[in-house]
Amino acid sequence: MTKPLDGFTVVAIEQAVAAPLATRNLADLGARVIKIERVDGGDLARGYDHVVHGTGAHFVWLNRGKESIAVDLKTPQGRTIVHRLIANADVFVQNLAPGAADRLGLGAKELRAAQPNLIVANMSGFGNGGPMHDRKSYDMLIQAEAGLVSITGTPESPAKTGIPTADIASGMYCAQSVLAALLRRSRTGEGATVDISMLDSTVEWMGHAMYTQMYTGKQPPRMGLSHISIAPYDAFPTQDGQILIGVQNDRGWRTLVTDVLNIPETADDPRFSTNVSRVENRQECDAIVAARTVLWATEDLDARLAAAGIPAAQVKQMEQVVAHPQLEERDRWRTIQTEHASVSALLPPATFTDYEAPMGDVPALGQHTRALLIECGTEPDIADDLLARGIALQTSVFEKDFAR
Repeated sequence: MTKPLDGFTVVAIEQAVAAPLATRNLADLGARVIKIERVDGGDLARGYDHVVHGTGAHFVWLNRGKESIAVDLKTPQGRTIVHRLIANADVFVQNLAPGAADRLGLGAKELRAAQPNLIVANMSGFGNGGPMHDRKSYDMLIQAEAGLVSITGTPESPAKTGIPTADIASGMYCAQSVLAALLRRSRTGEGATVDISMLDSTVEWMGHAMYTQMYTGKQPPRMGLSHISIAPYDAFPTQDGQILIGVQNDRGWRTLVTDVLNIPETADDPRFSTNVSRVENRQECDAIVAARTVLWATEDLDARLAAAGIPAAQVKQMEQVVAHPQLEERDRWRTIQTEHASVSALLPPATFTDYEAPMGDVPALGQHTRALLIECGTEPDIADDLLARGIALQTSVFEKDFAR
């Protein structure tokens, strides 16, 4: 069972969500990921909360399978250590504040002048150049700037998405670009410098809303659970709650009203027979569907819809998602370790027939510091001196790692 990225090393100066997600995806594919953290608390996501047995939920989600070294990048010794680690790496990823990597001597031009085959991935909020180049960015701010907030929520109230969509989008594009750069390097020997903007990534995901605006001149409305281009596509009432139904073609409409809702006379009604006409008569269409769905309990109607092949779903709370029978039956959960306790983690979505992601442990801050110092050429007594002086840090709970 060969790891797809076995033998590749990634060094990352990363925090929060975007870059850690990118490098966790690479770790899941078998790359060695060395995470550079601050000595004064490390990745800020460690302190977002302490809900996972004392560890932050974001940090557990995004940092399994990595090695953590904590050094003070404000010191020459700390920067030297990072340069030594990068010298033995294939990929360097960073999402520091704009300009910070260059100020630390870790800019792409400087690194690749010494190491032409290195792949450098720089992540930022707004990309290189432009009037917003130097601005700091957070997921909510990018969602607003990218227009995502303007089309999310109900007609009465805008909302951001419940997950950090801008961070996730840029993290995924970063991982994808690193894989593409590694593939090219295997053919040509060339390294690469790749810049990934959270704004670019999120605007790309705006898709149909962006094209609707460009070619109609109209702001797409906020639709709640509904859809601007499809009907019926919404939540509908049942005897004991609600169910989501999405009919994306006219054949599906005919099946819904004939085989499920028992109102076959509406199949050829010119107000509803095509998707265009259903969208034009959305309120009337939805009212007809709602008047029938309320006759069944949610579970019963869900079964009828599934039997007829109509896309439908129950709105599950997170407790139900954690215990989702589809995930349990397919054995998608594994157990990993954190510094405090074992926790459950979901296997990555990409399922290889001959490879399972290693699902490594979540490191404590500086768990691997001394071992990595020695690995990159620091004498043991000097490594101990750096630790004693606070230039580097090793978490005491992992003192056993000193013996590595």
